[in-house]
Amino acid sequence: MEDFVFGRNNVLELLERGNRNVSKIIFSDSMKGNSKISRIIDVAKSKGILFQFQPKEKFVKYSQYSHQGVIAFVSPVNYVTFEDFIKKHKEGYKKVIITDGVEDPHNMGSIIRTAVCAGFDAIIFPSRRNALINATVEKASAGAVNRLDLIMVNSLPATIDKLKDNDFWIIATDINAKDNYYDIDYCNMNFAIVMGAENDGISSTILKNADFKIKIPMLTDFNSLNVANAASIVIYESVKQAMQKSGNVV
Repeated sequence: MEDFVFGRNNVLELLERGNRNVSKIIFSDSMKGNSKISRIIDVAKSKGILFQFQPKEKFVKYSQYSHQGVIAFVSPVNYVTFEDFIKKHKEGYKKVIITDGVEDPHNMGSIIRTAVCAGFDAIIFPSRRNALINATVEKASAGAVNRLDLIMVNSLPATIDKLKDNDFWIIATDINAKDNYYDIDYCNMNFAIVMGAENDGISSTILKNADFKIKIPMLTDFNSLNVANAASIVIYESVKQAMQKSGNVV
């Protein structure tokens, strides 16, 4: 089953990373002469990828997407197994994000984008009741899905047990936590930050097994911070601490 990637920057990123099979690219006739489209065509030619210019009528069925006149048809994303992830990242401390029921694909894409910018190694998510990696997630991530390991699992609790067996500390975000997100030390350890569902938060089983529970303090009673924004806050606290510890000024 093919999926598709849309948008000029996303398609160019997809081609330049070269880690997914692209079967065909279509361009809108109106895009002829565009410099970014010309760059995509050059890369496609170098890789022997079929491309076609088509009338705008052919893009009507994709009108719900911000395709910018370019769509690449690709094989499903290349998921990494947990075991391969552990083998692959043997050196240094590892940082991952776990999403427990994040169903909005735009939130999922935004979390992945932030994780990549912050140098995280992987995102782990369940195969059910969570947004899977599709064209909308890829667009929201600005192509970042091609820059970290994607680990889809059947059971988050079982995977968390495996993380612990591999010297990971589990950090769960919880509105009722006693500690604030900046009260713990993210440095010198492998860690996984767990972000919960938009409405229900993290499941009780995962909360019970977390090593740390943290919250983002709210200064009003309007307690509904977007999960993608919340993830950015926590992720970049870990970045700040790492930079400070290394002597960089932030």
